[in-house]
Amino acid sequence: MNNFLDFFHLLDKKGKTFRPKKRFTHGTIRYSLHKQAQASLQSGINLKEVVRLPANENMNDWLAVHVVDFFNRINLIYGTVSEYCTETTCPKMSGGSRYEYFWQDGEKFKKPTPLPAPKYIENLMDWVEGQINNEDIFPVTTDIPFPKTFVTLSKKILTRLFRVFVHVYIHHFDRIVSIGAEPHVNTCFKHFYYFVTEFDLIPAKEMEPLIELVKQICKD
Repeated sequence: MNNFLDFFHLLDKKGKTFRPKKRFTHGTIRYSLHKQAQASLQSGINLKEVVRLPANENMNDWLAVHVVDFFNRINLIYGTVSEYCTETTCPKMSGGSRYEYFWQDGEKFKKPTPLPAPKYIENLMDWVEGQINNEDIFPVTTDIPFPKTFVTLSKKILTRLFRVFVHVYIHHFDRIVSIGAEPHVNTCFKHFYYFVTEFDLIPAKEMEPLIELVKQICKD
């Protein structure tokens, strides 16, 4: 496999996913932006260049495309390790001994609640899927404006998705290596990292669990 998009397409075909893949409606601006971003990745352009906002494009559209794409890819990445991530092996949603994440959605979980990693990630994926399928939040046509809270919500989604990277890298990377997926997962992480840092979407404190990984693979 020559690039990581081929790898993710293969995983998608094999059903290695936690949730049905979210797709863009053909003929919409967001579909065009999605295809443009995919073509750039396929061509092997420097990832720092890929994430930059294209000229004359709307930032909210660009952000929406990437939130959905990262949700799909992180969903697939977790699918490759999910059978090894159980309530027994991972009784906490953690990133090593120093970091533990509590779940709160304001509805079923009104207060930050400790959960086993698979339960946390299941709730997280359910919650993100609910947000991106809500056309009042992620409008599918340009005649419906994005809500004023869109950027704030997108930051929250990306911050929570980053925690899946943290858990996978720290607790399940042996599985990623064993199936030969390390280069592809690393590329996906780099793409994610360059995007969120380009637009200052995740607090630096959230990055701390993987700061050594960032130093190693995000040098260019």
